[in-house]
Amino acid sequence: MSTVNPQPLWQPSRDQIAQARITTFQTWAAEHHGAPADGGYAALHRWSVDELDTFWKAVTEWFDVRFSTPYARVLGDRSMPGAQWFPGATLNYAEHALRATTSRADEAALLYVDETHDPRPVTWAELRRQVGSLAAELRSLGVRPGDRVSGYLPNIPQAVVALLATAAVGGVWTSCAPDFGARSVLDRFQQVEPVVLFTVDGYRYGGKEHDRRDVVAELRRELPTLRAVVHIPLLGTEAPDGALDWSALTAADTEPVFEQVPFDHPLWVLYSSGTTGLPKAIVQSQGGILVEHLKQLGLHCDLGPEDRFFWYTSTGWMMWNFLVSGLLTGTTIVLYDGSPGFPDTGAQWRIAERTGATLYGTSAAYVMACRKAGVHPSRDFDLSAVKCVATTGSPLPPDGFRWLHDEVGDDLWIASVSGGTDVCSCFAGAVPTLPVHIGELQAPGLGTDLQSWDPSGKPLTDEVGELVVTNPMPSMPIRFWNDPDGTRYHDSYFDTYPGVWRHGDWITITSRGSVVIHGRSDSTLNRQGVRMGSADIYEAVERLPEIRESLVIGVEQPDGGYWMPLFVHLAPGVTLDDDLRGRIKKTIREQLSPRHVPDEIIEVPGVPHTLTGKRIEVPVKRLLQGTPLEKAVNPGSIDNLGLLAFYEELARKRA
Repeated sequence: MSTVNPQPLWQPSRDQIAQARITTFQTWAAEHHGAPADGGYAALHRWSVDELDTFWKAVTEWFDVRFSTPYARVLGDRSMPGAQWFPGATLNYAEHALRATTSRADEAALLYVDETHDPRPVTWAELRRQVGSLAAELRSLGVRPGDRVSGYLPNIPQAVVALLATAAVGGVWTSCAPDFGARSVLDRFQQVEPVVLFTVDGYRYGGKEHDRRDVVAELRRELPTLRAVVHIPLLGTEAPDGALDWSALTAADTEPVFEQVPFDHPLWVLYSSGTTGLPKAIVQSQGGILVEHLKQLGLHCDLGPEDRFFWYTSTGWMMWNFLVSGLLTGTTIVLYDGSPGFPDTGAQWRIAERTGATLYGTSAAYVMACRKAGVHPSRDFDLSAVKCVATTGSPLPPDGFRWLHDEVGDDLWIASVSGGTDVCSCFAGAVPTLPVHIGELQAPGLGTDLQSWDPSGKPLTDEVGELVVTNPMPSMPIRFWNDPDGTRYHDSYFDTYPGVWRHGDWITITSRGSVVIHGRSDSTLNRQGVRMGSADIYEAVERLPEIRESLVIGVEQPDGGYWMPLFVHLAPGVTLDDDLRGRIKKTIREQLSPRHVPDEIIEVPGVPHTLTGKRIEVPVKRLLQGTPLEKAVNPGSIDNLGLLAFYEELARKRA
């Protein structure tokens, strides 16, 4: 990788740097906490990782975090896993999310947009009232701190109300999007045993209505711990027998009561993709998410009360939780429920225009689709309010940077960011005071000692290595659900480099401090930002009697695309014809997710395994990306090395 410093694509002006919240924070932290007054972001970042306790204390003071009982120390134990943050402190996430009501009661907290693209506001006062009413009803239903509350919901205001009401009572929120099939949802919700389920009767996507009442009925049958089901009639149907009606639960004018919980009290459960079995049920804390998101949204994303924050997401992706946390900074958040490309590819730009979004977040795949479709955002839409376009889900290719610069604005801050469901935040990305270089993330985040390591644990500069984080972050999981001795948590991040978080991405940290992401070093499938594990696909596909075994791979392409082939080893005498291809696709679409229907279905002579019987996904992915066989796999670990010749030849043909 070249270490030559090319000209930046974008450089913030002196005024932009002076007005950025991170600049004001640095000046204040220098005065009150000994942070470096000079040296810009690089000096502030170095201080934030060298003086970790002082940095996070400064964050809580700067954002006026309300501790109802004080903390004894910032870090009681800094070992990973198991770091203890702010021991002794109590607080409530939802209380902080609704604080702007006192100063901006009649202004919009939420702007809700569906496929009509007409924004509908929900004021801060109305949001707080509904949260108060629902929290009281949850308590009357017997929901106590630590109980799990689940949502099978699209990105609608009711989902935000349900999350905040759950947090207000000290419950633990968890959600899936309604395009997930019953099996995918149950693989997640059955692990955490929810006592309440919020559901819709269906959803609208791509101009069509999708009835989900049969799925909801199956969820009710298969979740025996449910005490209550709440019906939200998005398609206008009557509540099913025994379900409670949403409007009745949110009708009262009740001031919310915020349960004061320990800093490390669980806030929500997010789910990994489930590559090697059931999805990991990742538990993050009220306090950890609160302070991490205040830092990320208030300092890195530069969000405040005058901003409007739109990110295209679904409730099944961590970016939805991240979007909701925009409320912590007093920002108006934009909720879009619908297809990213309906009625045309330019749909998200139209929403950004109509909502006056100042920070608009999307996927790298959408940016590249717009480029391919010949969309001209700045010509066709008034995007004068947009200061920043942020992308995640996969690395934004160089052509994506150039296209945004040319087609949206030459004074546009382009923030390619990278993080993970595992921390519900960013390891690297947006910094409003730094230049943007094509193909690069601006810098690691404050408080995050991000490094690139070789297999022996040696830090690398200007070379590709494993993404590691060498100090704890407040939003790292407090645990996994159903992992009593912490083995699964440890093995997920800490088995390669003891005491150091290894995330599973290939990265380069450049000599000027920027970051390049090269894609996963594991086999997670990532389609439009929604991650799914291969195990889900295998379980569904291999129920078909014609399929002996299968192998699914997600391959990041040099042009920013994402190729997801499904390889099938057929039962004797079976032919892979159009009928079988159609049934395989239908199975995945209906049982799992329409986003994870493969791009191609390819017959193979066999599926290679490790000597312990595991399908070898990562080596096949590397082969398909053009890595030579001797560098892609350890030959001694494979049960039938000859099978890899097929994938090697396929890569050659595709190249």
